[in-house]
Amino acid sequence: MNKTYYLTTAIAYASAIPHIGNVYEAILADAIVRFKRLDGYDVFFQTGTDEHGQKIENKAKANELSPKTYVDHISSEIKRIYKKVNVSYDQFVRTTDERHIKSVQAIFKKLYDQGDIYLGEYEGWYSIAEEAFILEKDIVDGKGPNGDIPVWTKEAAYFLKLAPYQERLIRHIETHPEFIEPESRRNEMIQNFLKEPLPDLSVSRTSFKWGVPVEFDEGHIVYVWIDALSNYITGLNYHPDQPESAEFSKYWPADVHLIGKDILRFHTIYWPIILMALGLELPKQVFGHPWILVNKGKMSKSVGNVMYTDDLVKYFGVDTVRYYVLHEIPFAQDGNITYELLIERNNSDLANTIGNLVNRTIGMAHKYRQGFVKKSTIEEPFELDLKEKCLELLPNIRKHMDELKVADALEEVVILARHANKYIDVSEPWALFKNPDKQDVLDHVLYQLLETIRFITVALQPFIPDTAVRIQKQIGIEDLSFESLSTFGNYPEQTLGKAEVLFERYDLNKKLEEILKDQDE
Repeated sequence: MNKTYYLTTAIAYASAIPHIGNVYEAILADAIVRFKRLDGYDVFFQTGTDEHGQKIENKAKANELSPKTYVDHISSEIKRIYKKVNVSYDQFVRTTDERHIKSVQAIFKKLYDQGDIYLGEYEGWYSIAEEAFILEKDIVDGKGPNGDIPVWTKEAAYFLKLAPYQERLIRHIETHPEFIEPESRRNEMIQNFLKEPLPDLSVSRTSFKWGVPVEFDEGHIVYVWIDALSNYITGLNYHPDQPESAEFSKYWPADVHLIGKDILRFHTIYWPIILMALGLELPKQVFGHPWILVNKGKMSKSVGNVMYTDDLVKYFGVDTVRYYVLHEIPFAQDGNITYELLIERNNSDLANTIGNLVNRTIGMAHKYRQGFVKKSTIEEPFELDLKEKCLELLPNIRKHMDELKVADALEEVVILARHANKYIDVSEPWALFKNPDKQDVLDHVLYQLLETIRFITVALQPFIPDTAVRIQKQIGIEDLSFESLSTFGNYPEQTLGKAEVLFERYDLNKKLEEILKDQDE
């Protein structure tokens, strides 16, 4: 039986079309699960949309639509964008799904029946932008952290008791340090939240209607913490009053909840406590990834520095965008995106390194051997040994991917491509061709290069799948399995077709001008 691997992203809030900063999470998740599938895991990758709440109710009203019509539109747009950038999810959950609603109501009732949830009264400053009650100290010049004006709210609400589970949660984090990654986020949760007694959490609202109704108390809506977070188990057909589903027993606990660092507290404090109260195992890891900044500033509509996936794909193509966000956003710090940086990375890594290697090699095979590649290896005559580097590729990538260091894993492929380009410079095939005594060396060089490109092609699949397929066709290989990388010398003797340009090399000023012109229209 294959090892299982269950990965979730946070579900996207269906109040607006997501920008590249939101879509980045889905692309990152996709690279991880594509790698795991190729590495022999039985993968379940779940993403989806969080479709309830006051903000959506207000947005729908402003657009003169029913909340359901509004979220149907946003949800289908999110699916379309994910499809465009090749996000290969296994399931897309929506919190308006009937199955989800029924489970959430049953979860709420179970927690109420066993005394973990009680009815009380809430009084405090409420921020609609954040969909959360905020503290007095977070209000500066009458505005909340998100720039909106908080409203003083007093209403009856159900509360979830957190204190009874606090010690157990702290113990779990201490004995399972990998539960919260990266380490800086783990320290932040312990220092900022778990050092003090946890106040009870408000888990129902009465001031709006768009949400999952509390079954036994009409007028109350199950609040986002229980509604949205439960998707990770309701998506596996979990229902507290029914026998355990096949999907739940197969895939739970999740291997990774991949989320933005800004929602870490909900996933590492509230969610584990809900699971403890339900008597369920905790996820193995919550990974709080960094943000993508634009010109080192947080993307914001009011500032007008938001980059949308559709535009980026239009200007650069899917794989350049995927490559950039996977390679340039560090493991633990925020990453930066600008058109200039995208162009620079496209030119240096994709066009000049990977694209150039494939093009040059196929070109030389045609020029010196009418496109025929002979399976020929001799004792390595040059100091650069590609065989050794190729055989290290997958083990190195696997080591990084096990730690979710996707950028480092992708860099391993680029390093190998750089080595192969250097090998061309060192071996000088053009000089070998002119020397009648060196023809076997030339055959060896061409074969080494094509075999190296085969390794690169297989390794690129999780990150830039379209490009992997295009190189596969150009070099004429069929087996793209990870098993095929256990031996060097699997490339078949054959006649190659024509080389095609994989990545356009952009002129910086011309490209920026073209983008600017498009945005002005």
